[in-house]
Amino acid sequence: MSFEEYKKAQKSGQKSYHAKLLAGEYPYLPALTDMLPEGKILKEVRLGLVQIPMDQIAGTYTRARQNAFAPNFMPLLDTDTEFALKWSALCDAHLEEGIHDSITAYEYMNRFYVQEGNKRVSVMKHFGAVSIPGTVIRIMPERTEEKDNKIYYEFVDFYELSHINYLFFSQTGRFEKLQMLLFGDAKHVWDDEEKEIFYSFYYRFRNAYEAKGGGKLPITVGDALLSYIGVYGYDEIKDKLPAQIREDLGKVWSEFVILKEEQPVERVLEPEEKTPPKKLISRIIPSTPKTLKIAFVNDKTAETSSWTYAHELGRQHLHNAFGSQVETTAYNDALADGKAGEIIEQAIADGYKVIFTTTPQLVSASLKAAVDHPEVRIYNCSLNISHSYIRTYYARLHEAKFLTGIIAGALADDNRIGYIADYPIYGMAANINAFAMGASMSNPRAKIYLKWSTVMGSDPIEEFKGERIFLVSGQDMITPVKENKEFGLFRLKDGLVNVATAVTDWGQLYERLVDRILKVGVTKDEPSDTKKSFNYWWGLDAGVVDVITSTKLPSGTMRLIDLLKRSISSGAFNLFEGELYAQDGIRVNESGVLTPEQIVHMDWLAENVVGRIPTLSELKPEARPIVSLQGLEDAKE
Repeated sequence: MSFEEYKKAQKSGQKSYHAKLLAGEYPYLPALTDMLPEGKILKEVRLGLVQIPMDQIAGTYTRARQNAFAPNFMPLLDTDTEFALKWSALCDAHLEEGIHDSITAYEYMNRFYVQEGNKRVSVMKHFGAVSIPGTVIRIMPERTEEKDNKIYYEFVDFYELSHINYLFFSQTGRFEKLQMLLFGDAKHVWDDEEKEIFYSFYYRFRNAYEAKGGGKLPITVGDALLSYIGVYGYDEIKDKLPAQIREDLGKVWSEFVILKEEQPVERVLEPEEKTPPKKLISRIIPSTPKTLKIAFVNDKTAETSSWTYAHELGRQHLHNAFGSQVETTAYNDALADGKAGEIIEQAIADGYKVIFTTTPQLVSASLKAAVDHPEVRIYNCSLNISHSYIRTYYARLHEAKFLTGIIAGALADDNRIGYIADYPIYGMAANINAFAMGASMSNPRAKIYLKWSTVMGSDPIEEFKGERIFLVSGQDMITPVKENKEFGLFRLKDGLVNVATAVTDWGQLYERLVDRILKVGVTKDEPSDTKKSFNYWWGLDAGVVDVITSTKLPSGTMRLIDLLKRSISSGAFNLFEGELYAQDGIRVNESGVLTPEQIVHMDWLAENVVGRIPTLSELKPEARPIVSLQGLEDAKE
C-alpha cells in the first residue's frame, strides 16, 4: 500500500519538476539559506510549537536533501532507494495511527522552510493534510519601505494578538481592518474560543472560495475573506454552512475581482453636461414620467449635525431642480442602536429606488443592501471605499481650502494662522496642505498651527486664545439651531469676525447624479464597466465647492480669488503641481503633478504646518470608528 502511494507521489513530483523546467525555473525545493540577504537580518524569534499550515511550507532550510523533492514537496528519487523506503514507512505510520512527531522549521516572510522533517511534510502534503505541528524559529527581516516588508510587519503585529499564521493579505492596512471588523478594536487580543470559531469559519470559507475558482484570482484568500466580512458582517456569517457561504459568494464575486486592482477606485472627476431644458412643446404638453423616489439615510439629524444639515439642504435642492420628477425623504439617526441595515431595508420596502447614505460609517449597511437588492441604486458619501455594488461620492474641498488659505495668508499680521481639523481621514491632509500652500502663496512667512477637535482633551479655540493666535480656520458648516460664529476663517481678536468660508454645495452634486439617473435609468451604471468601483469626486468646475467671502476683504484679494477660481475650474492652474515641500523634505519634483490618488492618500503635512496627524489611540472614542474605516495610515498606527 505505502509503496503504491510512493509511486503516486513520485509521479506528482515528476510532473511538478518538468513543469518548472519547461518554464525555465528552478525545479527543486528552494533553500532558505540561499535566499536570505546578507547582513539584513534583524533577529531570530523562537515561536515554540505551533501548527504550521501545509500550504505555507515553501522549502527546506538548507540545500541538504533539497534535490530529493520537487517544488510541490513530492519525492523524486527512485523507488529502490533508502529514501523511498523511509518515505513509505512514514506513509504506513500515517495510515495506521497518524504522524504525531513535530518538525523543525524556520519562518521567513510568512513562509516556512523545513530544517528537520522534510519527509513527514511530503507524506502529509500527499494526503492533503491542512497543517502539521512544528517547532518554529522566525527570522525577522530588516524593516524597509517595500510593500511586502510593510505587510509582513503588520502580520507580525497581528500574530502577537492572535497567534494566527494561516491568514495573509496582499495590501497594507488589512490586518488592522480585520481586527476592527471582528472586534471593533485594532489591538484586541484573541482568546482561545475566538481563535477556534475563526479557524473553523476561515476553512469553510476557503474551501467554498477555491471551489468557485478563487485560486485563479491574483489575491489571497485573506483578501477575499475580508471583503466578504465587510459585506455581511462577521456575526452574521461566522456560523454559516458551506452551502450558504457558496450562495453568498455567488452574489459578491465581483467584489473579489476588483481587489486585484492596484487602484480599485476609479475617480470620475467631471460630471456630464446637465440635461438641456425641455423644448417649448414639451412644456406646453408635458409628459407624465414616473416619479423617481429618492431616500437619504443620515447618521444624525439636521438639528444635531452640521454634516447632516448640509446634506438636508442638498435633498431640498432636488425638489427645486426637478419638481414633480422626484420624491424624496430622509431617514435619520441611522447609526443609533446599530439599526442602519434595518433603516435602509425600510427605505427599500417603502419603494425608494435610489438611496444616498450620507456618511462613510454607513458603507457596510449600504453594501449589504446593494448586494441583496440589485434593483436599487445605492450611493455612499465617502472618498476611498472600493466596492462594485455601490457608488461613492465626495467633494474636492481642498480646492476651496486653498483659496481660503490665500485669504488667511494675506490677513495674518503676525504670520500665525490656526487651523482646526476634525477627523484624520482620507482627504483631510489634502485640505490642510492646500490651505497651507495658499497661505504661503500670499504670505511666504505664514505658519499654520494645526489642532484636532477630535483629540481627547482638546479645546482648540481656547488653546489658540492662550497662544494668542487670533486668525483661525475652523469648521466650515454650522447647524441652524446653534448660535455659533466660529466657522470658516474668522478672527477672535476684538470680537469674533467671520472672513470667509469654504462651502460644499451638495445640492449641485446630487442634482448632477440624479440628472444622470433620470436620463439612463436606475439600474444603468455611469460607466459601462461594472467590475470597478466608481467615485464621483467633483470640485469648483462642477459648482460643488466654492468660497464665500466677506464684503470687507480688500479688492485686490477678491480679484486674486476670482482669478484663481477660474484658473482652477478651467484646469489652467493645478495647486498640487511643482516642487512641494513637506515637513520631512521634498515630496514631488519640480515637474511633478500629484495624481488624484496621491491627493486622496496624502499622509504628509506641508513644511509650514506646525503639528502632526494624531494616532487612533489619541482620538475621542466616538471618532475612532470612522478613522478606523477611512483613516490615514499614520492615524491608525
